[in-house]
Amino acid sequence: GTTFKAIETYGTVLIGLAAVCLWLLARPGGSRKWKLAAGSALGAAAVALLANRVISTSWHRDRPFETHQVEHVWGPRKTDASFPSDHSSAAFAIAVTVLLIDPVLGAAFVVLAALIALGRVVVGEHYPGDVLAGALIGTAAALVVVRLGRPVIAWLVRLVERVTDPLLRPIWRRRVTDL
Repeated sequence: GTTFKAIETYGTVLIGLAAVCLWLLARPGGSRKWKLAAGSALGAAAVALLANRVISTSWHRDRPFETHQVEHVWGPRKTDASFPSDHSSAAFAIAVTVLLIDPVLGAAFVVLAALIALGRVVVGEHYPGDVLAGALIGTAAALVVVRLGRPVIAWLVRLVERVTDPLLRPIWRRRVTDL
């Protein structure tokens, strides 16, 4: 229980930060693959969470601890809709996006997303169907962003790297000379 409590509490933040780290680990002036992965992953998470808002306003399902008598709830007693799981949607949107752009690295992201989804069920925040729906919504959002949104994401990456590359270039130079 406590292991999954930690995963479900910090996992979504961790996977989001890992996506941002992809940007920071991309060598300034080098390949944009990880920058595209980072930008696309965060965009896909936003699309997934927006889809969840639409779904949860039209269909409210109480959380398991609200419906069933339980002795201990591992997580906070949230009262927003249980279906679909926002944590699972965001985690799978990020993970599947990275998987589509970098399959090796993406596999690690998918493992973390699966642990986050499982953790949401173990701590009693969601039913299995809630996290499965979240995973499907996140996967769909990733496919939409990677397949259809790539030109917009690529343009945004070029725009943002004009600011970040000059800031990161000295760090990369220092790192290379220290080796």
